[in-house]
Amino acid sequence: MYIKNMIPRQHYLQQLTTAVSRSPVTALIGPRQCGKTTLARQFGEGRGVTFLDLESPIDQRRLQNPEMMLRTLSGLIVLDEIQRMPELFNVLRVLVDRPDYDARFLILGSASPDIIKNVSESLAGRIEFVELSGFHYYEIKDDWTRLWLRGGFPRSFLAESDENSYAWREGFIRTFLERDIPQLGISIPAVAMRRFWMMLAAFHGQIWNATELGRSMGLSDKTVRSYLDILTGTYMVRQLQPWFENIRKRQVKSPKIFLRDSGLLHSLLTIPNDFMLRGNPKVGASWEGFAMEQVTLALGFRDYYYWATYSGAELDLLVHHHGKRFGVEFKFTETPQRTKSMVQAIHDLNLAHIWIITPGEHTYPIDEKISVCPLTQSREIIEAGLD
Repeated sequence: MYIKNMIPRQHYLQQLTTAVSRSPVTALIGPRQCGKTTLARQFGEGRGVTFLDLESPIDQRRLQNPEMMLRTLSGLIVLDEIQRMPELFNVLRVLVDRPDYDARFLILGSASPDIIKNVSESLAGRIEFVELSGFHYYEIKDDWTRLWLRGGFPRSFLAESDENSYAWREGFIRTFLERDIPQLGISIPAVAMRRFWMMLAAFHGQIWNATELGRSMGLSDKTVRSYLDILTGTYMVRQLQPWFENIRKRQVKSPKIFLRDSGLLHSLLTIPNDFMLRGNPKVGASWEGFAMEQVTLALGFRDYYYWATYSGAELDLLVHHHGKRFGVEFKFTETPQRTKSMVQAIHDLNLAHIWIITPGEHTYPIDEKISVCPLTQSREIIEAGLD
């Protein structure tokens, strides 16, 4: 039933088809509850799949001698929540290196390779990664305002009411802190991590300052940095890296911090509905983070940065494409204006164009190299401009 109720995610199904056809191991990675298991079951329909859930005691017992058990299987083998048994990575390497072994593995994980031991070293050259996120605006086709408020986690977005969505997110946060983090072998008190996460929500869209956060929590810079890396590695936080080059200006060299899911951001800021969101002082920062995630995911950008100088010039997003540079700004207004900062960015970074993404409905030029476009049309407009 949950497959029938799920919004179709054809883009990701196509990515899985391509990856599985050319790599012996494909890793479908992303945050907990973002739809990895549902997508894997959709992908496996009609393929003769063996599905093993590593959170299931029964499947854990089946894998007590994993090499002996897995070498008897053929076709597609799905291993769900692979981070629960990192020792399997060495077993997979041994199996896929055998010339007579023709099975393919689809492994699902809720933590990045950076914090799962052995995955990068053991499976180098044998694994392809597909990163899944929550719903995108181009998948839901209609109500992006609900997506912005509730976030992209399927159960949050599809809840019957804003109240139910908010309750689900509160439960998700509690479970993530009390169960998911400890299951990765990380021993941090849930209360301390929640407090840190709430402080990050208050700093959403700002430049990382370990000293300021550490002082607020009574912790060292190294400790708060480790907390940040954990939330980044579990897909809760994005560290947007700075771009800097040899120009005659002092440039910022610390990352910007964004909570990747706008719904979780709003829960941590105690924003339960659209009315309170639009009246909150963080509405502009929330819009910037939400729109940035949607645009980068929709366009498939992999290498993107922000740019800022200590004199005040800033560009929300810098993208390199086919030897040219492009900029993207995110403004929570339907009538944005050209700013001195934009003009300076065009000059200093030699930008071919800047798009200003808004919640409005109209597309129009402001300048020869600056134009406004609504979020709902940004994918098509930017793709056309990049070509």
